[in-house]
Amino acid sequence: LVTHVKLHIYPDGGVARLKVYGEVKKDWSKVGSNDRVDLASALNGAKAILCNDMFFSHMDNLLMPGRGVNMGDGWETKRNRTPNNRDWVIIRLAHPGTIDEILVDTCHFKGNYPDGCSLEGCYLPEGKDPDLADDKIQWTELLPRQKLQADHEHTYKSEIKQHQRISHVHLYIYPDGGVSRLRLFGTIGKP
Repeated sequence: LVTHVKLHIYPDGGVARLKVYGEVKKDWSKVGSNDRVDLASALNGAKAILCNDMFFSHMDNLLMPGRGVNMGDGWETKRNRTPNNRDWVIIRLAHPGTIDEILVDTCHFKGNYPDGCSLEGCYLPEGKDPDLADDKIQWTELLPRQKLQADHEHTYKSEIKQHQRISHVHLYIYPDGGVSRLRLFGTIGKP
């Protein structure tokens, strides 16, 4: 476990970029069971696991801090004219919990935003790494299909269905397009 990285260059010179790869391991013992946190933040340890399309930009962008700086800083799928198409991404939450606020941000997506979105959740015990695309996983509807607008932060609270603790979410966009950020605010509760 590492908290800091120190770079030495000898004897002198410059470094254009330093990339450090790994996984975020937040100390959840310091988070109260009723403290509100963004369970879908990469800064807290959330991870995009699987999606059906990353033609224009990577699914990990959904979980990044702040608002997107341009369309390439979100998750965008290619056009699909198949009737009833929906593109999707599966996210492992930073910590299992219950969600009380959902924010879907279509920042910078003006002619290529999805018409709508919905969200499902499930709970999988830690350490299990099943095939998340498997039809045997019991996904529960969290957010019924909602209409989206261009370049807008969509906030949902009362629309969220009652649910138990979840560890993973399945975001669907209809039929395709781009989403800049996904925020899932909630509490970790008690196991």
